[in-house]
Amino acid sequence: MSSSSSIILTTLNARYIHASLGLRYLLANMGDLRPKTQLIEFVINSRPVDIVESLLQNNPKIIGLGVYIWNAEETLQVLKLLKKVSPETLVILGGPEVTYETKEQEISSLADYVITGQADITFQEVCRDILNGVKPLQKIIKAKNFKLNEINLPYAEYTDEDIKNRVIYVEASRGCPFKCEFCLSSLDKTVYPFDLDLFLTEMQTLFERGVRSFKFIDRTFNLKIATSIKIMEFFLQKIQNDKVYLHFELIPDHLPEKLKSVIQQFPEDSLQFEIGIQSLNPDIQDIISRKQDNEKVRTNLQWIRQHTHAHIHADLIIGLPGETPASFAAGFDQLVKMEPHEIQVGVLKRLRGTPIIRHTNEFDMRYNPLAPYEILSNNIIDFNTMQTLKRFARYWDMIANSGRFKHTKLFLLGDTPFENFLALTNWLYSVTDQTHKLALPRLFNLLFKFMTEELILDKNKTIAYLLKDYEVSGIKGQAKFMQQSEVKNINPIKRRSESRQKRHQNNG
Repeated sequence: MSSSSSIILTTLNARYIHASLGLRYLLANMGDLRPKTQLIEFVINSRPVDIVESLLQNNPKIIGLGVYIWNAEETLQVLKLLKKVSPETLVILGGPEVTYETKEQEISSLADYVITGQADITFQEVCRDILNGVKPLQKIIKAKNFKLNEINLPYAEYTDEDIKNRVIYVEASRGCPFKCEFCLSSLDKTVYPFDLDLFLTEMQTLFERGVRSFKFIDRTFNLKIATSIKIMEFFLQKIQNDKVYLHFELIPDHLPEKLKSVIQQFPEDSLQFEIGIQSLNPDIQDIISRKQDNEKVRTNLQWIRQHTHAHIHADLIIGLPGETPASFAAGFDQLVKMEPHEIQVGVLKRLRGTPIIRHTNEFDMRYNPLAPYEILSNNIIDFNTMQTLKRFARYWDMIANSGRFKHTKLFLLGDTPFENFLALTNWLYSVTDQTHKLALPRLFNLLFKFMTEELILDKNKTIAYLLKDYEVSGIKGQAKFMQQSEVKNINPIKRRSESRQKRHQNNG
């Protein structure tokens, strides 16, 4: 770090590969304070004392801390240490976690200042005043409004190291027109696009610097179809001569023919759509102010699956107000039949500031007071049942979403996906008492035991499906589950070796 760095911008990312786009916006808009500003990122599993030591290495006057739901608890510990060791260092908080219910939070009470809202311009102004000896009149500072053409784009702030090793986040717009009450974007009034030509110029520069994977964080990428098509056609030109991977968040019931024709042109392993379904129950959709045409969702997902190479990542939420286990199960089974490549089973979180709080009394919604504020129970789902559903989500991610059991999964789920996987959830937890760190060879053996002894599925068919997945798993040696049938002497490694020997003999 340069000794001239009077200001440090920092946050704790969930993992190293994540790079904070928000901090890079702040850095890009520091004006003549840019040479005095340093960006340093940490990960949440770093020791708070080590983070503080690094931050204070060159005695900065101001530290800007980005606070999010995934780092709130860890950032609080860092701030406590920071203020104990160096109380004279001014700390300015910002980010969605401290933008709402600000005064009620311990972390806000420990900071010197908190900027609420989009601080792209305000952070620089506050820093300038402080360095000039003018202290802000209020501790909690509301960020000033601005138009997107008034700020500098952040993409030049991605370093070569970022481009080589980290996820590159981009956005062609901000905001969301929908009012889903569990989401902070429900507080937006509309969608604000960046100048498209300027944005694509920045994408061209990133591409020339070596970026081949672009993760769009727009909440509604396909809201304005003309813009969506222009962006996708820009990248299609790149794909003709190079490999590019794009991630978009898609509105599931808005897929006109013009956009379909462009999507079809993308080759395999170049396109991922994150599609928020959340619930397929119309009554629940009404309760949470979510407008969604479920029939169009079904036909669009099936069309994408059958007519394109796009990878579909669909989301469902456990614990929405009014949603019973039976209702969730019905929606889950419907979604499985639509055949997305992944189903992310999420757990409802009470994000600060979201309108979901208006249902707290009516549905007796009880949330964990610690981040990430997951639902613990409500008037329909008691605590124990909610814990079971959370384990369901964890095991689903471990088994179904991992890609390691692509063949076995279909046989396991059968015609009653939720019922079968819930039975697996209860059985797995009863015999392992674990929801993490299950070794892959053990997981294969556990699946065999459950499928043949609990679901009473055909033993040899079970082995056949497991064996297909086992052979591409990278696990060495013969699987223990193969010792349970007449095919127990078939060693996949030996079998491939024998095949090679036969080819060699035939060629000889």
